[in-house]
Amino acid sequence: MKNNRKVDPSSSAKERFPFSLLCLTLGAFAIGMTEFIIMGLLPNVAQDLHVSIPRAGMLITGYALGVAVGAPVLTVLTLRVPQKNLLVLLMGIFIAGNALSIVAPTYPLLLAARILTAFAHGTFLGVGALIASRLVRPEKRAGAVSMVLAGLTVANIVGVPFGTFIGQQLGWRASFAAITALGIVSLLGIVRFIPKIEQDEAPKLAREVRSLVKPQVLLMLGTGACGCASLFALFTYITPVLEEITGFAEHNVTYILVLFGIGVTIGNLIGGKLADWKLMPSVMGGFVVLAALLALLTVTLRNPAAAVATVFLWGVAAFGIMPGIQVRIMNLAQEAPLLASTSTHSVLNIGNAGGAYLGGWTIAHIGLSSVPWGASCLALLGLAGCVVSFAGDRRARPRSAAAEA
Repeated sequence: MKNNRKVDPSSSAKERFPFSLLCLTLGAFAIGMTEFIIMGLLPNVAQDLHVSIPRAGMLITGYALGVAVGAPVLTVLTLRVPQKNLLVLLMGIFIAGNALSIVAPTYPLLLAARILTAFAHGTFLGVGALIASRLVRPEKRAGAVSMVLAGLTVANIVGVPFGTFIGQQLGWRASFAAITALGIVSLLGIVRFIPKIEQDEAPKLAREVRSLVKPQVLLMLGTGACGCASLFALFTYITPVLEEITGFAEHNVTYILVLFGIGVTIGNLIGGKLADWKLMPSVMGGFVVLAALLALLTVTLRNPAAAVATVFLWGVAAFGIMPGIQVRIMNLAQEAPLLASTSTHSVLNIGNAGGAYLGGWTIAHIGLSSVPWGASCLALLGLAGCVVSFAGDRRARPRSAAAEA
Protein backbone atom coordinates (compact mmCIF):
# COMPACT_ATOMS: atom_id res chain seq x y z
CA MET A 1 0.00 0.00 0.00
CA LYS A 2 1.16 3.53 -0.60
CA ASN A 3 0.13 7.06 0.27
CA ASN A 4 -0.55 9.73 -2.32
CA ARG A 5 1.25 12.10 0.03
CA LYS A 6 4.58 10.57 0.91
CA VAL A 7 6.54 11.19 4.07
CA ASP A 8 10.05 12.50 3.49
CA PRO A 9 12.47 10.34 5.51
CA SER A 10 14.66 13.37 6.06
CA SER A 11 11.84 15.44 7.52
CA SER A 12 12.49 17.12 10.82
CA ALA A 13 11.26 15.90 14.18
CA LYS A 14 8.57 18.57 14.15
CA GLU A 15 7.02 17.02 11.02
CA ARG A 16 6.68 13.54 12.44
CA PHE A 17 3.20 14.34 13.76
CA PRO A 18 1.36 16.02 10.85
CA PHE A 19 -1.87 17.96 11.31
CA SER A 20 -3.82 15.13 9.67
CA LEU A 21 -2.93 12.98 12.68
CA LEU A 22 -4.77 15.41 14.94
CA CYS A 23 -7.98 14.78 12.97
CA LEU A 24 -7.74 11.11 13.96
CA THR A 25 -6.96 12.09 17.56
CA LEU A 26 -10.06 14.30 17.64
CA GLY A 27 -12.15 11.41 16.37
CA ALA A 28 -10.74 9.16 19.11
CA PHE A 29 -11.46 11.93 21.65
CA ALA A 30 -15.12 12.06 20.59
CA ILE A 31 -15.34 8.24 20.74
CA GLY A 32 -13.85 8.26 24.24
CA MET A 33 -16.43 10.80 25.38
CA THR A 34 -19.27 8.73 23.94
CA GLU A 35 -18.11 5.54 25.64
CA PHE A 36 -17.63 6.89 29.15
CA ILE A 37 -19.85 9.96 29.50
CA ILE A 38 -22.95 7.89 30.16
CA MET A 39 -21.45 6.82 33.51
CA GLY A 40 -21.81 10.34 34.89
CA LEU A 41 -25.29 10.80 33.41
CA LEU A 42 -26.96 7.53 34.42
CA PRO A 43 -29.23 9.08 37.10
CA ASN A 44 -30.33 11.83 34.68
CA VAL A 45 -31.05 9.36 31.88
CA ALA A 46 -32.85 6.93 34.20
CA GLN A 47 -35.09 9.66 35.58
CA ASP A 48 -35.89 11.17 32.19
CA LEU A 49 -36.69 7.84 30.49
CA HIS A 50 -38.40 6.34 33.59
CA VAL A 51 -36.13 3.32 34.01
CA SER A 52 -34.14 2.01 36.97
CA ILE A 53 -30.44 2.74 37.43
CA PRO A 54 -29.50 -0.93 36.78
CA ARG A 55 -31.49 -0.91 33.54
CA ALA A 56 -29.90 2.37 32.52
CA GLY A 57 -26.55 0.69 33.20
CA MET A 58 -27.28 -1.60 30.24
CA LEU A 59 -26.45 1.43 28.08
CA ILE A 60 -22.83 0.84 29.14
CA THR A 61 -22.95 -2.94 28.70
CA GLY A 62 -24.70 -2.64 25.34
CA TYR A 63 -22.05 -0.25 24.09
CA ALA A 64 -19.22 -2.57 25.16
CA LEU A 65 -20.87 -5.52 23.42
CA GLY A 66 -21.40 -3.36 20.34
CA VAL A 67 -17.67 -2.62 20.24
CA ALA A 68 -16.72 -6.27 20.75
CA VAL A 69 -19.02 -7.55 18.00
CA GLY A 70 -19.05 -4.54 15.69
CA ALA A 71 -15.33 -4.17 15.02
CA PRO A 72 -14.69 -7.51 13.29
CA VAL A 73 -18.14 -7.66 11.65
CA LEU A 74 -17.95 -4.15 10.21
CA THR A 75 -14.37 -4.73 9.09
CA VAL A 76 -15.37 -7.84 7.15
CA LEU A 77 -18.37 -6.10 5.56
CA THR A 78 -16.29 -3.06 4.48
CA LEU A 79 -13.09 -4.88 3.59
CA ARG A 80 -12.95 -3.57 0.02
CA VAL A 81 -13.79 0.03 0.94
CA PRO A 82 -10.73 2.32 0.56
CA GLN A 83 -9.41 3.19 4.00
CA LYS A 84 -10.02 6.94 3.85
CA ASN A 85 -13.57 6.33 2.61
CA LEU A 86 -14.00 3.81 5.41
CA LEU A 87 -12.98 6.40 7.98
CA VAL A 88 -15.56 8.80 6.53
CA LEU A 89 -18.24 6.08 6.66
CA LEU A 90 -17.37 5.16 10.25
CA MET A 91 -17.45 8.75 11.44
CA GLY A 92 -20.79 9.13 9.64
CA ILE A 93 -22.13 6.14 11.61
CA PHE A 94 -20.74 7.65 14.81
CA ILE A 95 -22.42 11.01 14.12
CA ALA A 96 -25.72 9.32 13.23
CA GLY A 97 -25.71 7.24 16.41
CA ASN A 98 -25.09 10.26 18.63
CA ALA A 99 -27.65 12.34 16.75
CA LEU A 100 -30.23 9.58 17.35
CA SER A 101 -29.24 9.62 21.04
CA ILE A 102 -30.16 13.31 21.19
CA VAL A 103 -33.73 12.72 20.02
CA ALA A 104 -34.38 9.16 21.27
CA PRO A 105 -37.76 9.38 23.08
CA THR A 106 -37.59 5.95 24.75
CA TYR A 107 -35.02 3.74 26.46
CA PRO A 108 -35.02 0.99 23.76
CA LEU A 109 -34.34 3.57 21.06
CA LEU A 110 -31.51 5.11 23.09
CA LEU A 111 -30.00 1.65 23.62
CA ALA A 112 -30.22 0.98 19.88
CA ALA A 113 -28.54 4.32 19.15
CA ARG A 114 -25.74 3.48 21.59
CA ILE A 115 -25.14 0.10 19.94
CA LEU A 116 -25.11 1.74 16.50
CA THR A 117 -22.51 4.23 17.72
CA ALA A 118 -20.43 1.43 19.24
CA PHE A 119 -20.19 -0.34 15.88
CA ALA A 120 -17.95 2.47 14.63
CA HIS A 121 -15.72 2.46 17.73
CA GLY A 122 -13.28 -0.41 17.24
CA THR A 123 -13.10 -0.22 13.46
CA PHE A 124 -12.40 3.53 13.51
CA LEU A 125 -9.59 3.13 16.04
CA GLY A 126 -8.13 0.14 14.18
CA VAL A 127 -8.18 1.83 10.76
CA GLY A 128 -7.07 5.11 12.35
CA ALA A 129 -4.05 3.37 13.90
CA LEU A 130 -3.10 1.86 10.53
CA ILE A 131 -3.36 5.20 8.73
CA ALA A 132 -1.52 7.01 11.54
CA SER A 133 1.38 4.57 11.20
CA ARG A 134 1.61 5.48 7.51
CA LEU A 135 1.59 9.24 8.04
CA VAL A 136 5.02 9.17 9.69
CA ARG A 137 8.43 7.61 9.18
CA PRO A 138 8.61 3.86 10.00
CA GLU A 139 10.65 4.42 13.16
CA LYS A 140 7.90 6.71 14.54
CA ARG A 141 4.94 4.37 14.04
CA ALA A 142 4.31 3.60 17.70
CA GLY A 143 4.46 7.30 18.58
CA ALA A 144 1.85 8.08 15.91
CA VAL A 145 -0.43 5.27 17.17
CA SER A 146 -0.04 6.57 20.73
CA MET A 147 -1.15 10.03 19.55
CA VAL A 148 -4.40 8.57 18.24
CA LEU A 149 -4.96 6.55 21.42
CA ALA A 150 -4.22 9.71 23.43
CA GLY A 151 -7.58 10.99 22.22
CA LEU A 152 -9.26 8.31 24.33
CA THR A 153 -7.25 9.13 27.45
CA VAL A 154 -7.64 12.91 27.16
CA ALA A 155 -11.39 12.35 26.74
CA ASN A 156 -11.45 10.87 30.24
CA ILE A 157 -9.56 13.79 31.75
CA VAL A 158 -11.24 16.71 29.95
CA GLY A 159 -14.10 15.52 27.78
CA VAL A 160 -16.06 13.34 30.20
CA PRO A 161 -16.07 15.82 33.14
CA PHE A 162 -16.94 18.72 30.80
CA GLY A 163 -19.60 16.71 28.99
CA THR A 164 -21.08 15.54 32.29
CA PHE A 165 -21.24 19.16 33.48
CA ILE A 166 -23.09 20.15 30.28
CA GLY A 167 -25.50 17.26 30.76
CA GLN A 168 -26.19 18.15 34.38
CA GLN A 169 -26.79 21.82 33.56
CA LEU A 170 -28.60 21.59 30.19
CA GLY A 171 -29.90 18.03 30.18
CA TRP A 172 -28.21 14.79 29.17
CA ARG A 173 -29.22 15.22 25.53
CA ALA A 174 -27.02 18.34 25.33
CA SER A 175 -23.98 16.18 26.09
CA PHE A 176 -24.68 14.02 23.05
CA ALA A 177 -25.21 17.17 20.99
CA ALA A 178 -21.71 18.34 21.97
CA ILE A 179 -20.26 14.94 20.99
CA THR A 180 -22.11 15.06 17.66
CA ALA A 181 -20.55 18.47 16.97
CA LEU A 182 -17.08 17.07 17.72
CA GLY A 183 -17.77 14.18 15.35
CA ILE A 184 -18.71 16.59 12.57
CA VAL A 185 -15.49 18.60 13.06
CA SER A 186 -13.46 15.38 12.98
CA LEU A 187 -15.29 14.25 9.82
CA LEU A 188 -14.51 17.52 8.05
CA GLY A 189 -10.85 17.20 9.07
CA ILE A 190 -10.65 13.61 7.80
CA VAL A 191 -12.19 14.58 4.44
CA ARG A 192 -9.86 17.55 4.04
CA PHE A 193 -6.53 16.41 5.49
CA ILE A 194 -6.26 12.60 5.55
CA PRO A 195 -4.47 11.40 2.39
CA LYS A 196 -5.98 8.71 0.20
CA ILE A 197 -4.48 5.26 0.60
CA GLU A 198 -3.87 3.48 -2.67
CA GLN A 199 -3.97 -0.31 -2.35
CA ASP A 200 -1.72 -2.34 -4.62
CA GLU A 201 -4.28 -5.14 -4.54
CA ALA A 202 -7.78 -5.48 -3.20
CA PRO A 203 -7.96 -6.84 0.36
CA LYS A 204 -9.03 -10.46 0.59
CA LEU A 205 -10.99 -11.86 3.50
CA ALA A 206 -9.04 -15.14 3.48
CA ARG A 207 -5.73 -13.27 3.85
CA GLU A 208 -7.12 -11.09 6.63
CA VAL A 209 -8.40 -14.12 8.52
CA ARG A 210 -5.09 -15.97 8.06
CA SER A 211 -3.25 -12.98 9.49
CA LEU A 212 -5.64 -12.77 12.43
CA VAL A 213 -5.38 -16.44 13.42
CA LYS A 214 -1.59 -16.62 13.39
CA PRO A 215 -0.53 -18.04 16.78
CA GLN A 216 1.68 -15.02 17.49
CA VAL A 217 -1.16 -12.59 16.69
CA LEU A 218 -3.62 -14.50 18.89
CA LEU A 219 -1.03 -14.61 21.67
CA MET A 220 -0.56 -10.83 21.57
CA LEU A 221 -4.33 -10.27 21.45
CA GLY A 222 -4.59 -12.38 24.61
CA THR A 223 -1.72 -10.43 26.14
CA GLY A 224 -3.52 -7.15 25.45
CA ALA A 225 -6.71 -8.57 26.99
CA CYS A 226 -4.74 -9.45 30.15
CA GLY A 227 -3.38 -5.90 30.30
CA CYS A 228 -6.88 -4.41 30.09
CA ALA A 229 -8.23 -6.98 32.54
CA SER A 230 -5.56 -5.98 35.08
CA LEU A 231 -6.60 -2.34 34.64
CA PHE A 232 -10.36 -2.81 35.00
CA ALA A 233 -10.13 -5.44 37.74
CA LEU A 234 -9.06 -2.59 40.03
CA PHE A 235 -10.24 0.58 38.24
CA THR A 236 -13.88 -0.58 38.24
CA TYR A 237 -13.78 -0.65 42.06
CA ILE A 238 -11.22 2.10 42.70
CA THR A 239 -13.77 4.41 44.37
CA PRO A 240 -14.77 1.97 47.16
CA VAL A 241 -11.11 0.93 47.51
CA LEU A 242 -9.95 4.52 48.07
CA GLU A 243 -12.90 5.33 50.33
CA GLU A 244 -13.02 2.22 52.49
CA ILE A 245 -9.33 1.27 52.69
CA THR A 246 -7.48 4.59 52.35
CA GLY A 247 -10.22 6.70 53.94
CA PHE A 248 -10.70 9.38 51.27
CA ALA A 249 -13.93 11.33 51.14
CA GLU A 250 -16.05 10.87 48.02
CA HIS A 251 -15.30 14.34 46.61
CA ASN A 252 -11.54 13.76 46.96
CA VAL A 253 -11.70 10.55 44.92
CA THR A 254 -12.78 12.63 41.89
CA TYR A 255 -9.51 14.57 41.96
CA ILE A 256 -7.50 11.38 42.35
CA LEU A 257 -9.21 9.92 39.28
CA VAL A 258 -8.32 13.04 37.29
CA LEU A 259 -4.70 12.57 38.39
CA PHE A 260 -4.92 8.93 37.33
CA GLY A 261 -6.19 10.07 33.93
CA ILE A 262 -3.23 12.43 33.57
CA GLY A 263 -0.95 9.49 34.35
CA VAL A 264 -2.73 7.41 31.71
CA THR A 265 -2.16 10.08 29.06
CA ILE A 266 1.51 10.51 29.98
CA GLY A 267 2.02 6.74 29.99
CA ASN A 268 0.38 6.40 26.58
CA LEU A 269 2.76 8.95 25.02
CA ILE A 270 5.85 7.61 26.80
CA GLY A 271 4.88 4.07 25.83
CA GLY A 272 4.74 5.08 22.18
CA LYS A 273 8.25 6.53 22.27
CA LEU A 274 9.65 3.51 24.13
CA ALA A 275 8.00 1.13 21.67
CA ASP A 276 9.61 3.01 18.77
CA TRP A 277 12.95 2.52 20.53
CA LYS A 278 12.68 -1.14 21.58
CA LEU A 279 9.26 -2.65 20.91
CA MET A 280 9.02 -5.96 22.80
CA PRO A 281 11.53 -5.14 25.57
CA SER A 282 9.56 -1.97 26.35
CA VAL A 283 6.25 -3.88 26.51
CA MET A 284 7.73 -6.59 28.73
CA GLY A 285 9.33 -3.98 30.98
CA GLY A 286 5.99 -2.17 31.15
CA PHE A 287 4.23 -5.31 32.35
CA VAL A 288 6.91 -5.85 35.02
CA VAL A 289 6.45 -2.29 36.32
CA LEU A 290 2.65 -2.61 36.14
CA ALA A 291 2.59 -5.85 38.14
CA ALA A 292 4.99 -4.40 40.73
CA LEU A 293 2.95 -1.19 41.19
CA LEU A 294 -0.30 -3.11 41.61
CA ALA A 295 1.32 -5.32 44.24
CA LEU A 296 2.76 -2.22 45.92
CA LEU A 297 -0.72 -0.71 46.11
CA THR A 298 -1.70 -3.35 48.67
CA VAL A 299 0.75 -1.61 51.02
CA THR A 300 0.50 2.06 49.96
CA LEU A 301 -3.31 2.10 50.12
CA ARG A 302 -2.93 2.38 53.90
CA ASN A 303 -1.21 5.79 53.51
CA PRO A 304 -3.12 8.57 51.66
CA ALA A 305 -0.08 10.34 50.17
CA ALA A 306 1.59 7.09 49.10
CA ALA A 307 -1.70 5.82 47.68
CA VAL A 308 -2.14 8.90 45.48
CA ALA A 309 1.43 8.66 44.19
CA THR A 310 1.06 4.94 43.42
CA VAL A 311 -2.28 5.42 41.68
CA PHE A 312 -0.71 8.07 39.42
CA LEU A 313 2.24 5.79 38.55
CA TRP A 314 -0.18 2.90 37.99
CA GLY A 315 -1.96 5.04 35.38
CA VAL A 316 1.36 5.71 33.63
CA ALA A 317 2.26 2.00 33.57
CA ALA A 318 -1.22 0.75 32.66
CA PHE A 319 -1.35 2.63 29.36
CA GLY A 320 2.39 2.63 28.70
CA ILE A 321 2.03 -0.90 27.29
CA MET A 322 -0.90 -0.19 24.94
CA PRO A 323 0.82 1.48 21.93
CA GLY A 324 3.46 -1.25 21.83
CA ILE A 325 0.82 -4.00 21.88
CA GLN A 326 -1.11 -2.33 19.03
CA VAL A 327 2.01 -1.91 16.88
CA ARG A 328 3.21 -5.44 17.68
CA ILE A 329 -0.09 -6.87 16.43
CA MET A 330 0.07 -4.76 13.24
CA ASN A 331 3.66 -5.92 12.65
CA LEU A 332 2.78 -9.58 13.12
CA ALA A 333 -0.18 -9.26 10.73
CA GLN A 334 1.58 -6.90 8.31
CA GLU A 335 0.59 -8.85 5.18
CA ALA A 336 -3.09 -8.13 5.94
CA PRO A 337 -3.31 -6.09 9.16
CA LEU A 338 -6.79 -4.52 8.97
CA LEU A 339 -8.87 -7.25 10.63
CA ALA A 340 -6.20 -7.88 13.28
CA SER A 341 -5.90 -4.16 14.07
CA THR A 342 -9.64 -3.60 14.45
CA SER A 343 -10.11 -6.87 16.35
CA THR A 344 -7.61 -5.60 18.91
CA HIS A 345 -10.23 -3.20 20.27
CA SER A 346 -12.84 -5.97 20.44
CA VAL A 347 -10.49 -8.13 22.48
CA LEU A 348 -9.49 -5.23 24.72
CA ASN A 349 -13.16 -4.56 25.51
CA ILE A 350 -13.59 -8.24 26.35
CA GLY A 351 -10.59 -7.83 28.66
CA ASN A 352 -12.28 -4.81 30.26
CA ALA A 353 -15.43 -6.81 30.95
CA GLY A 354 -13.49 -9.85 32.16
CA GLY A 355 -11.35 -7.76 34.48
CA ALA A 356 -14.40 -6.10 36.02
CA TYR A 357 -15.96 -9.53 36.59
CA LEU A 358 -12.81 -10.96 38.17
CA GLY A 359 -12.46 -7.90 40.38
CA GLY A 360 -16.03 -8.36 41.59
CA TRP A 361 -15.40 -12.07 42.19
CA THR A 362 -12.31 -11.21 44.24
CA ILE A 363 -14.28 -8.77 46.39
CA ALA A 364 -17.07 -11.30 46.96
CA HIS A 365 -14.83 -14.26 47.83
CA ILE A 366 -11.62 -12.79 49.25
CA GLY A 367 -12.18 -9.14 50.10
CA LEU A 368 -11.80 -5.59 48.82
CA SER A 369 -8.17 -5.29 49.91
CA SER A 370 -7.19 -8.25 47.70
CA VAL A 371 -8.26 -6.62 44.44
CA PRO A 372 -4.80 -5.10 43.69
CA TRP A 373 -3.22 -8.55 44.16
CA GLY A 374 -5.65 -10.04 41.63
CA ALA A 375 -4.91 -7.22 39.18
CA SER A 376 -1.18 -7.80 39.64
CA CYS A 377 -1.60 -11.49 38.81
CA LEU A 378 -3.39 -10.57 35.59
CA ALA A 379 -0.50 -8.26 34.67
CA LEU A 380 1.94 -11.12 35.31
CA LEU A 381 -0.16 -13.29 32.99
CA GLY A 382 0.22 -10.61 30.32
CA LEU A 383 3.97 -10.55 30.97
CA ALA A 384 4.09 -14.32 30.45
CA GLY A 385 2.38 -13.89 27.09
CA CYS A 386 4.96 -11.27 26.07
CA VAL A 387 7.85 -13.51 27.10
CA VAL A 388 6.47 -16.45 25.11
CA SER A 389 5.93 -14.22 22.07
CA PHE A 390 9.43 -12.74 22.31
CA ALA A 391 10.97 -16.19 22.72
CA GLY A 392 9.08 -17.33 19.63
CA ASP A 393 10.72 -14.54 17.65
CA ARG A 394 14.16 -15.58 18.81
CA ARG A 395 13.53 -19.21 17.86
CA ALA A 396 12.24 -18.19 14.43
CA ARG A 397 15.34 -16.18 13.49
CA PRO A 398 17.75 -19.16 13.24
CA ARG A 399 15.20 -21.10 11.16
CA SER A 400 14.77 -18.11 8.84
CA ALA A 401 18.54 -17.73 8.45
CA ALA A 402 18.91 -21.45 7.72
CA ALA A 403 16.18 -21.33 5.08
CA GLU A 404 17.83 -18.37 3.34
CA ALA A 405 21.19 -20.20 3.35
